[in-house]
Amino acid sequence: MSVFIAYNSSLHITQKKDKLLSKYNLICLLQYTEQEKDPKFWNAWAQRTLKNALTLQELNKNKAKNLILFLGDGMGVPTVTAARILKGQLNGQNGEETQLEMDKFPFVSLSKTYNTNAQVPDSAGTATAYLCGVKANEGTVGVSAAAVRSQCNTTQGNEVTSILKWAKDAGKSVGIVTTTRVNHATPSAAYAHCVDRDWYSDNEMPAEALQAGCKDIARQLFENIPNIDVIMGGGRKYMFPKNASDIEYPNILKHSGTRKDGRNLVEEWVDRMRNKNGRYVWNKTQLLTLNPNNVDYLLGLFEPGDMTYDLERNTESDPSLTEMVDVAIKILKKNPSGFYLLVEGGRIDHGHHEGKAKQALHEAVEMDRAIGRAGLLTSDHETLTIVTADHSHVFSFGGYTPRGNTIFGLAPMLSDVDQKPFTSILYGNGPGYKVINGARENVSTGNNYQAQAAVPLNAETHGGEDVAVFAKGPLAHLLHGVHEQNYIPHVMAYAACIGQNREHCMSSSGSAGLRPAFSIVATILSAARLLC
Repeated sequence: MSVFIAYNSSLHITQKKDKLLSKYNLICLLQYTEQEKDPKFWNAWAQRTLKNALTLQELNKNKAKNLILFLGDGMGVPTVTAARILKGQLNGQNGEETQLEMDKFPFVSLSKTYNTNAQVPDSAGTATAYLCGVKANEGTVGVSAAAVRSQCNTTQGNEVTSILKWAKDAGKSVGIVTTTRVNHATPSAAYAHCVDRDWYSDNEMPAEALQAGCKDIARQLFENIPNIDVIMGGGRKYMFPKNASDIEYPNILKHSGTRKDGRNLVEEWVDRMRNKNGRYVWNKTQLLTLNPNNVDYLLGLFEPGDMTYDLERNTESDPSLTEMVDVAIKILKKNPSGFYLLVEGGRIDHGHHEGKAKQALHEAVEMDRAIGRAGLLTSDHETLTIVTADHSHVFSFGGYTPRGNTIFGLAPMLSDVDQKPFTSILYGNGPGYKVINGARENVSTGNNYQAQAAVPLNAETHGGEDVAVFAKGPLAHLLHGVHEQNYIPHVMAYAACIGQNREHCMSSSGSAGLRPAFSIVATILSAARLLC
């Protein structure tokens, strides 16, 4: 333990700076550890959990009015565990015993993430799976595996539609909220049919693809499903003519418009929605001053590219994921037919690719806050909420760290090979591989510290293992065991009676086979009146 204290001294400074552990909190931790020594503590906790589990034998078989999918991009199981510990430590706890909002969901399963042509997948092929219900090739969105990446002529005839479109066609309101560009891999599979995920605007497309009639993803956002009710995220520059100055960064060329066709897609959207209670916003103040009751369509583009990491976010001008989700649900839930909402914590993935675990984990914690906020605004009786990831990363943490060790801290021993300290968090590959004078680099701290990696790469890679699927609400129990990733939208559609299998929603007498949640509430109220 003396080695742990000595070599974590610099990290204790970081803890003080971040206010992770005050003297008061440290005393609380010691008291908590004392009660853990008593077997009664663990037995009582397990009994409470058992009683709660027994209540789940009454399955929720209501018809889902609302559907919400939270997608943590790159949020593999090690990331979920580490984010749980971080959440607890940010609240002055040890961390390990903390519950994430997703931990509270009653049903958990595993999803197999491979693409049709890749053992370790990318975010485009996986998005096509969990949004469109079919597995696809890496790098392609909204098209089947018959389409070949970057070959425009393989698009036509191979398009597949998403659950967002199924919901829209059924009369529901639909929304997309992301911390990446709104035309990035994950959100684009909800509305686009594109053989290359990188065709953000026509500027990124080869001339032959444009001549062959393929459309860029930004254009498809507004044309394929023209009345998406809520769209929020980054990606502003792909909507404006080439070299058009950005409203927030007017003197920075890399943030200027990219479109070669000269179109202003935002202006076109505003004109189309002028008499439909549509609003366009580009900063937090504009977003939070909206009255959701007076807004039916919302387009929010808060950065030229991806939104900034939550740790670096300007809290005065940039909304958090939680704030965006709050406004989105308040607008969407006005529809008596319900809604479908896709929420992506997209920069978890970016933090890992850069080897910046602190950025990635704070992004995951922020997404968990958004999950909590969504839970407060909806009811499990009528809302099916699913939390999952598209893929994992080669991220891990270990080293026999003691209870309550800061998740970004050191292992309690030196390496018995090079006699240097090492952090608990490590990557299998990535930019954190550094050798100085033939030896492993010493560790340091900071928000942008790149954790050490075993293999040198400019960008860390995805992982190929299964990812968790957390579910609550109507028919959430259908997500159990181990499933193919493309199973997810089929469950959501079945629960809401949209898409291809709706026969179960009608009984032989013509009445609904699944019970609307309001009918259950009405039954309870009627029974209460009779008892009074």
